[in-house]
Amino acid sequence: MKKEAKTNAMRILDRNKISYKEHLYESDGFADGVTIASKLNQPTERVFKTLVAVGKSRNYYVFVVPVAEELNLKAAAAAVGEKSVEMIHVKDINSVTGYIRGGCSPIGMKKQFKTVINDSAQNFDNIIFSGGRRGAQIEMNPNELADLIGADFAHIIQN
Repeated sequence: MKKEAKTNAMRILDRNKISYKEHLYESDGFADGVTIASKLNQPTERVFKTLVAVGKSRNYYVFVVPVAEELNLKAAAAAVGEKSVEMIHVKDINSVTGYIRGGCSPIGMKKQFKTVINDSAQNFDNIIFSGGRRGAQIEMNPNELADLIGADFAHIIQN
């Protein structure tokens, strides 16, 4: 696969002199995270998806969770100090984040929303998540990711 232009997320990492590794794969449209983990020969516990939710306050929040897991909406709401949160509609992803479904990175959204990364990310030296477009993933240290985007860690997945 030819080297493609860097994504906005990658340019932000470069500008901040944060080391990361690009993982590129063939993409012919939306693929779920478990499929992507398989394409990259990575365990699903180490590959994360980016989810966007809206709280009762109408504020948006970003949750970064392992691809094979489901977001626990109650735990997610508690982690951001909301009474409740609900996932935004797929049709709203681009207008809220600037990204498309399947290419939503926690880095480089239109606005930096309060972000929570599932605490299991801290079990790994590096995690993998969307690089900002379909077919591109970023691998980097979860603590450096949290520092860059001002994220917190909390247990936000279903048990």
